[in-house]
Amino acid sequence: MYTAITFIAFTAFVAIYSWYKLRKENLTSQDGYFLGGRSLTGVVIAGSMLLTNISTEHLIGMNGSSYKNGFIIIAWEVTSALALVAAAIYFVPKYLKMGLTTIPQFLEERFDGTTRTLVALFLMISFVVTLLPIVLYTGAINLESIFNISEVFGVTKEKGLWLTVVGVGLLGSIYAIFGGLKAVAISDTINGYGLLIGGLAIPLIALVSIGDGNPLSGLVKVYEHAPEKFNVIGAKDSVLPFEVLFTGLIINQLYFWSMNQTIIQRALGAKNLVEAQKGLLFTGVLKILVPIIIILPGVIAFYYYGDSFYDKQDMIYPELIKKVLPVGLVGIFAAIVMGAVLSTFNSVLNSAATIFSIDVYKRHINKNISDSKLVKIGKLTSTILAIFAILVAPMVANAPDGLYQLLQQLNGIFFIPIASIMLAGFFLKKISATGAKAALVVGLSFYILCTFIFKVDIHFVHIWGIEFLLNLAVMFGISYFFPVSKEFKIKDLHILEMKPWKYAKTMSIALCIITILIYILLGTN
Repeated sequence: MYTAITFIAFTAFVAIYSWYKLRKENLTSQDGYFLGGRSLTGVVIAGSMLLTNISTEHLIGMNGSSYKNGFIIIAWEVTSALALVAAAIYFVPKYLKMGLTTIPQFLEERFDGTTRTLVALFLMISFVVTLLPIVLYTGAINLESIFNISEVFGVTKEKGLWLTVVGVGLLGSIYAIFGGLKAVAISDTINGYGLLIGGLAIPLIALVSIGDGNPLSGLVKVYEHAPEKFNVIGAKDSVLPFEVLFTGLIINQLYFWSMNQTIIQRALGAKNLVEAQKGLLFTGVLKILVPIIIILPGVIAFYYYGDSFYDKQDMIYPELIKKVLPVGLVGIFAAIVMGAVLSTFNSVLNSAATIFSIDVYKRHINKNISDSKLVKIGKLTSTILAIFAILVAPMVANAPDGLYQLLQQLNGIFFIPIASIMLAGFFLKKISATGAKAALVVGLSFYILCTFIFKVDIHFVHIWGIEFLLNLAVMFGISYFFPVSKEFKIKDLHILEMKPWKYAKTMSIALCIITILIYILLGTN
């Protein structure tokens, strides 16, 4: 009962605070609804980016994976810092100069309208089929485990999960549909810092308990129990071999942090370049700290439970929460977890609505639509996508390598082809629109065939790297026969102040050095 009261109190606080901050905002204009009125600060951007990225697919999926595989999966997190440096120094300044609301807008400027529409549709499908259902389902696992919803309502565990999926889906939709990006970003900021504090508390309390009051002694005990779990260099046959850092992983990270609408939309809503760069680089710092929240607890759980949960690894994090947290704090942490689910869910809904409204509806259905009607189309899109995601969510259960690994495999279908043409658009002037469209189709088909139909015996991240090279070859080949018809130059629309942050380069160098040091220090086990 106490758990439920603290849960409701914290959730209500976030909702009321978000409403209070938004009460005077203009949410009927295109920029007001989709970009938070281009008024976001660095702290809000970093909090929102972190929470858009870190949801229960990380808390549950990555802790489940580290419980089984150890620290080798840290590569997903710490290499993000390198990609965020690239976003802050190179990509985002160009987006802000062009006054972009969506990433597909860049593709129309660089290639043509068909490329923009194709990518917009790819993104819509990837949001609805992969990310939204997995976020909802992992959130439901955590909340069902903490509150025993199936027992409360006297139903089976499957029905309890289904009820939780519906509840979380409806609540997340309300934020995204009625408040736009600013509501999402404000609620994310509170929940983001709540997640950092609450997430850090889990391993800290566990290590204090294991070390009889001394967390460092606790960490030594956990390390001595299974030193192999702390190694960050993955073997060739592991869930994440070390070699993938140099093939497909860096392409994926560049796409995710520099070109992914759901993430980069926060930076596009910055009040100026300084705040955008602060937000991106602060996020880089947070991503280096985040393994303490989403990897270390899984390894601590191995100390407590051994391999008894190996066949259901995605249940290990909720078990650990119930074991180490005092009853009074379980409700608050559950509310933070709920916030993490809502954040990613409503962020993706907002991004999907933005892309559909601006890249599809305004371009192909009604070019002269007013801002207020466009916002209504965005709200309707969010509603339809939310219903679809709720219906699909239970279908992602029982992923063989865990839910996080499934999410990454599915993401590769769309991420790598789009990353290929985005990078070509920026760095290869001779790539034509025909070449870009051909690479999209070839890359997507190649990955689906290799990963899901013929099951090629190569790690899927290596397949990303091979696919990237194949896409480049296709683009060069097709562009030779169908050359570029117009030279592309980035035009500065002078929408925002473009003076860079004075500490951007210093902080970027520091993030790169810290990332390398992590591999040197933890790669010697």
